[in-house]
Order: sequence, then structure tokens, then C-alpha cells
Amino acid sequence: MPMDDSGEIRAVHVMTKPIGPICNLDCKYCFYLEKENLYPIEADWRMSDETLESYIRQYIALQQVPEVTFAWQGGEPTILGLKFFERVVELQQKYADGKRISNAFQTNGVLLDDRWGEFLAANSFLVGLSIDGPRELHDANRVDKGGRSTFDRVMRGIGVLKKHGVEFNTLTCVSRKNSYHPIEVYRFLKEAGSGFMQFIPIIERLAEQPEDDGLRLISPDSDARARVTPWSVEPDQYGKFLCGVFDEWVRKDVGRYFVQIFDVALEAWLGMNPSLCVFSETCGTAMALEHNGDLYSCDHYVYPENRLGNIIEQPLESLVRKPRQRKFGLDKRDALPTYCKQCPVRFACNGECPKHRFLRTPDGEPGLNYLCAGYKRFFTHIDPYMRFMADELRADRAPANVMRFAAQRDLQTRGRTTPGPNDPCPCGSGKKYKKCCGRA
Repeated sequence: MPMDDSGEIRAVHVMTKPIGPICNLDCKYCFYLEKENLYPIEADWRMSDETLESYIRQYIALQQVPEVTFAWQGGEPTILGLKFFERVVELQQKYADGKRISNAFQTNGVLLDDRWGEFLAANSFLVGLSIDGPRELHDANRVDKGGRSTFDRVMRGIGVLKKHGVEFNTLTCVSRKNSYHPIEVYRFLKEAGSGFMQFIPIIERLAEQPEDDGLRLISPDSDARARVTPWSVEPDQYGKFLCGVFDEWVRKDVGRYFVQIFDVALEAWLGMNPSLCVFSETCGTAMALEHNGDLYSCDHYVYPENRLGNIIEQPLESLVRKPRQRKFGLDKRDALPTYCKQCPVRFACNGECPKHRFLRTPDGEPGLNYLCAGYKRFFTHIDPYMRFMADELRADRAPANVMRFAAQRDLQTRGRTTPGPNDPCPCGSGKKYKKCCGRA
């Protein structure tokens, strides 16, 4: 829930790192592995029971809403073992105070087994599973500490989730490699059983000289000389990737499969403030908690200058309400360049994540998002379909009708009024015309 001008906070989101940056994989593009350098004398990365209980108690008490969602990430949280999360559930029940508690759990999947499956299902955890596409595309970056393939182990983890009926979605990092294969990635995820997909662009800058804290991936606010890493997605290609997935989805899969960025875009076309922080007008209520209780402004801003304090030393509520955190959230809107404020798709993009605003506008103003070209391409491309779906929703009709609309537009583009045998059926079924309405 974005922070408003009044500073009123009814709910916050904290991405919890109970094992810090420690992971059993060595993904080539991971920006979090080097965070070990922030705690050079750490002997035990496991969140202590004292810190865990204090966090759960304070986090539940802070939320002024009926349902409280915890998000567990890393590193890799399964390294902590089942007993840790059994303790999590026990403490949540102790401090629930009549509120509903839900848990989101992000994992690479390689340690999942039947015991994990039984626990996650019994406690209704929503699992986010990281996978970047079919074997060749996944293994290009997502390798273990020995540089070996992880694909089979991840697929085995998906099998565990399916076997036990665990609700899961997939998180796919879009890097330079797989960005050139949108249809292949999308169809693979569907075949793997993913009904809800998240696509996260990989953009990192490598400092020419490491910072004093040993971090090579540069702070978003740093003025030091840096270059975009070779594994980062290219701006316009990211737009092409999203357009490629959208074009298949809007013709075949609306209402059957869900893609986070498409859902959030529809919010914007309905006149709502997008709910995803990167596209919201402001931010500042989605923070990151390290294993030792240190709270940072954002998961992408885990740098010494963005440390708000420690929840053992200061109440979580006071850290969340710090004026500099409120300013951090409002700066997303207030620091937007004039070029962006005048952009026709600003209502959907809002300058995206401040972490990626390291370019200059055509007139030389700082703060242009690295992905600007890609988002302009994507949001412009989907405009007619989003307008149609928004109108359908306002008229209390199914947005899935857009598949029929898309088929009709395709026919018009080809200068035809009736579909050919192999064209998508205009009824929106996603089947070929000859195998659907054309049978008659």
C-alpha cells in the first residue's frame, strides 16, 4: 500500500530475509549474494528466536488491516529447515490477535521434498518458485555453487508442490539471455503448471572501483563510475519480451493464466493507482528485514545509507514512520523528470523503480529509467486491448472477451472479415477456427 502525503500508514510490507543473503545456489545475476560483505564478522546467519519473535509480534501489531501477510525470502529460506518455519507458524498464532495470517515463501525449489510439501500445504503457504524458462535458458544463469545445472532439481521441486496441492506461482528473471525467447519461456511456464507468472527485469551496474564496504554492484544513488552488467536485459528488448508474451496471452489465455504485469497494467487503465510498488506513483511501504533485525528502505536499497535501524533496538513502527523513509517513498514521484511527467504512458509506468533511474532524458535531466524505451513500447502496444478490457469490466462483462476483440483486430489487419481455417477463432476460445466455430 503506497504511502500518501499525510504519512498515514495502515499497512506495510516487509520482505523478510531470515537467512540473510546465504543461498545454496550461485546465480550469476544475483544482486543479493554480495550483501554478505555488509556483515563481515557474521558467524551465524540464522535469524535468532529472539529476533524472530520480536519481529512477528511487532509486524502483526503494526498492521491496521484484517489480514497480515508475511513474505519470507533470502538467500534461500529452505536452508533454515522445517523447524524454523514451524516456529514461525507457532509465533504467528500466538500474536495473531484475531487477524488472519498468510505467508508467502520465495524459493529456488531445489531442497523441496515431501516433508516440505506437506508443511506448506497444511499451512496454506503461497510459494513463489524461481525458474527462468526451459533448461538451456534457466541454466544459463541459475547454477549451483559448483557451476552445475539446477534445472532438474527445480523441476523436481515443482513436482513436489503439485503433488501436495501447494498453491504456487513462478518468478522468472528476465536477463539478456532469455529476453530473446518470450514465447518459448511463456509456453514452458504454462506446461510446467504455472497459473500465475511474474517477470522481473534484471538490471545491475558494476562499479569500476568497489565501494569501501566491498560491494561491486553499485548503490542506486551512487555517482561513481559504473557500467551496466553484461547479463542485464537491454531496454527495448525487455519491451519486446513483454509484448511477445502479451500477444500470445491476449489471444489464447485471458482468464486461464495470469501475468502480474498485465493485471497491474489493467489497474492503471481502470484509473487506479497500480498496486505493484514499481509502477505505483509513490513507494516507501515495502521494506526489507535482514536476519539480525536490520530494516532497510527497500529490498533493492540494502546499502548502509538506507539502513533505518534495528527492530531490537527501536520499535518497528518508529522505523517505518521515520521522516526519511517517508521522503524515500515520496521521492519516487517528486524526483520524476519533466520528460516522464509529460509521457503519455506515465499513468501506467510512473517512472518504474527508482533503482533503475540512472539515465538522462533527451534534454539532459537526470533520473530517466533505464527501461524507458521498453516500457514505452509495451504500454503503447497493449493500449487498445487494455482499453477494451477496462470497458468490459465497467460494463460488468468478462475481460476475457478481449480474445474475441483481438481476433477481430487481426482479421482487419489482414484486410479480411472472416477467419481462415488456421486463424484463432473469433469466439475467444484460443482454438483454431477450423477446430472450433468453423466446424459448423
